[in-house]
Amino acid sequence: MLYYFFRFLEQYDIPGAHVWSYISFRALLTLILSLVISAWFGEYFIKWMRRRKIFETERDPAIDPFGVQKKGVPTMGGIIIIVSILVPVLLLGRMRNIYLILMMITTVWLGFLGFLDDYIKIFRGDKEGLKGRWKIVGQVSIGFIVGLTLWLSPDVVMRENISVTQAAQTEQVVKHEAVAHKSLKTTIPFFKNHNLDYSKVMAFCGKYKTAAGWILFVAMTILVVTAVSNGANLNDGMDGMCAGNSAIIGVALGIFAYVSSHIGYASYFDIMYIPHSQELVIFLCAFVGAMVGFLWYNAYPAQIFMGDTGSLTIGGIIGVCAVIIHKELLLPILCGIFFVESLSVIIQTQWFKLQKRKGKRVRVFRATPIHDNFRKLDSQLDATSTYILKKWPHRPFHESKITIRFWITTIILAAITIITLKIR
Repeated sequence: MLYYFFRFLEQYDIPGAHVWSYISFRALLTLILSLVISAWFGEYFIKWMRRRKIFETERDPAIDPFGVQKKGVPTMGGIIIIVSILVPVLLLGRMRNIYLILMMITTVWLGFLGFLDDYIKIFRGDKEGLKGRWKIVGQVSIGFIVGLTLWLSPDVVMRENISVTQAAQTEQVVKHEAVAHKSLKTTIPFFKNHNLDYSKVMAFCGKYKTAAGWILFVAMTILVVTAVSNGANLNDGMDGMCAGNSAIIGVALGIFAYVSSHIGYASYFDIMYIPHSQELVIFLCAFVGAMVGFLWYNAYPAQIFMGDTGSLTIGGIIGVCAVIIHKELLLPILCGIFFVESLSVIIQTQWFKLQKRKGKRVRVFRATPIHDNFRKLDSQLDATSTYILKKWPHRPFHESKITIRFWITTIILAAITIITLKIR
């Protein structure tokens, strides 16, 4: 809203109105505003939740070897995150931008899905919350909507990096196509001058390979949104864990969005140029600001939990943004923590089921998701089960130490992901 207002004032030579045309100005202002809203609104929201005794019902001292009290902590803190993202974006973003619209729809859609899950847990007394199949339906639906929109919208185009010439022995010049068009290509990390073309993957479909490629793209979008959303959900098990990791991931995605939207940087890094994707920088600055502001209250010891309202939304935002800027193949690296969390649960459950058919009770880890493995006491293990990695780790760690070490790991993974811009 403010963007259009000040652009209108610029016509009348109002001093300072022109700065609103600069993405850097709006991005930094969005970051600050989001952080302030998150910190300010968070305080009132926590007090409001406490007055109405809307508390987390699942976590208690039994899961923590250090006996930290986790009962009586308000949940649904994801509402703070969602408000802190949407308000700055509505004020400072260009609302006619298709990418910004998709990001906002994703935020509201998955926020509502997570809210339903938290509502059932708290007010219906059902600790399982929303049935798993309905969560999947909600995640698949938004993935389908995003993928289909990116396929059919005429505003979703890009200019491919197709011509590389050596202007000098030490200088490389990358040229982009003169006209933007729809493309099924996506970045392959570590490989220079090579992009994955979904239509070529479906080349066996003959003359229908382009249509089949778009269908594959929509399926990939669904997979990415669902996987990252569930991974973020599993990562939300310790104070500040998911919020801190997500803020770091948001910074990395913001860098990718900025260089992808700038033809000079896109040429320098030899990546695809995506016109109008600079508005994703605005959204991601709001996202990072909301995460940091939420950490003010969610850092150990937490005054509020984000709940599924926050974690499902966070994962969906990350997944959709990566798909829009054609960097979805980088997510296994960038979101490595989320990936390992999900993989640990899959390994644990499937191995236990396999061994149970043989009449054995064998588990791989002491506990899953993997972050719980590092704080599980021997006295808390199931005496009737055998653990393959019972001696790892050798001793339990405090929750805050585990959280910070996971943050450090995500920083390293984000740095590696950014480095792939040059190592290609």
